[in-house]
Amino acid sequence: MSQLETWDPHPGTKSGGDVKDIETSTKNVRISELLPQMAVQLHSCMLIRSLTSKEGDHERGAAFVKTGYRPEPTLKYPTLGAIAAHELPDPKIEIPQHVALASSRIVPEGGYLGNQWNAFQVFQPGDGLSNLESRVNLERQADRLKGLSVVSQQFEQHRQFGAKRTLHQNTLDRALEMMSSEQLKAFELDTESAGVKAAYGDTSFGRGCLVARRLVEVGVRSIEVNLSGFDTHVSNHNGHVTQCKILDPAIATLIQELRERDLLESTVVLCISEFGRTPSINPAGGRDHWPNWFSCLIAGGGFRESTVIGATPDRMFEGKVDERLTLPAEPVLVPELYATIMATMGIDFRKEILTPIGRPIHFADALPAAYLLKDDVARKVIKS
Repeated sequence: MSQLETWDPHPGTKSGGDVKDIETSTKNVRISELLPQMAVQLHSCMLIRSLTSKEGDHERGAAFVKTGYRPEPTLKYPTLGAIAAHELPDPKIEIPQHVALASSRIVPEGGYLGNQWNAFQVFQPGDGLSNLESRVNLERQADRLKGLSVVSQQFEQHRQFGAKRTLHQNTLDRALEMMSSEQLKAFELDTESAGVKAAYGDTSFGRGCLVARRLVEVGVRSIEVNLSGFDTHVSNHNGHVTQCKILDPAIATLIQELRERDLLESTVVLCISEFGRTPSINPAGGRDHWPNWFSCLIAGGGFRESTVIGATPDRMFEGKVDERLTLPAEPVLVPELYATIMATMGIDFRKEILTPIGRPIHFADALPAAYLLKDDVARKVIKS
């Protein structure tokens, strides 16, 4: 996303483009006119306008904002969602605890935690799930499973270390449990009213946000909903008009419903892209990749409300942030933000993990930023 067409518009300036700003429910804070519903919900949110990164490539940038670590060839890092699912297991949850809705080509992965922590991908949220009903009756399925168990037992008995279970059997057991679980209904929207569906928007992203709310209610730990289409190297303004019509109702309704259902304080809602767009507008009317300074929105989970951190510079200087500019806040680093999120969730961000090759590493490469949190939550996090 372009920060200048969404969370930090600069109307009337050379870099501001054609977008205007509007008032919000947070005093003296204005956002893009393209996000009118989010303007109403902004009092529940924090805007960080001074995120910074060194990754300006889509794949590397996405990997960085999903994990908090810059990608490297020798180690695959787990995404924030995989860490949450791994560190906060709930035995009552019979469906995957790490889910990607409207899944993109860059899948949230378990990295060194293992492939079992990869996100469960749903490409068309709201349409239910495929391949979860047996094609044979219960009696025949039981016979098949009985025959398979004989093969599995033979395999286990002849293994060198006499393992009691195989990975195949564990996977099979989890799949069978999931197929019979009532919690699968969280992926379906049949029971939602037409009004609620319309509020989120009749789009893949809108349905994804509604399914995300339902998954939160069930207790799923981590849900990612993707919205592509912001790579506006050409006709940046028109591209953001189109995409914000999708983004605005979905995320605004999600925040509103979580608050109304008393779920917002126990949930972290993060809206972030892999980088921002240049303050300069190119000859094609577009904005190019710019990781130097970009924005995100965060709500719930003990983060401050009605708060803005930092600002986007008005101009570029030799392709970089103009160092002569005086900005209202220091840059916020992505690893710092993620360490803060982990801390509020009760995850030990300092926990040392040994990777499969024996390399020790921490979940976060930074310390939590107490100033991003409400005072009582910050004291708790610092104390712990």
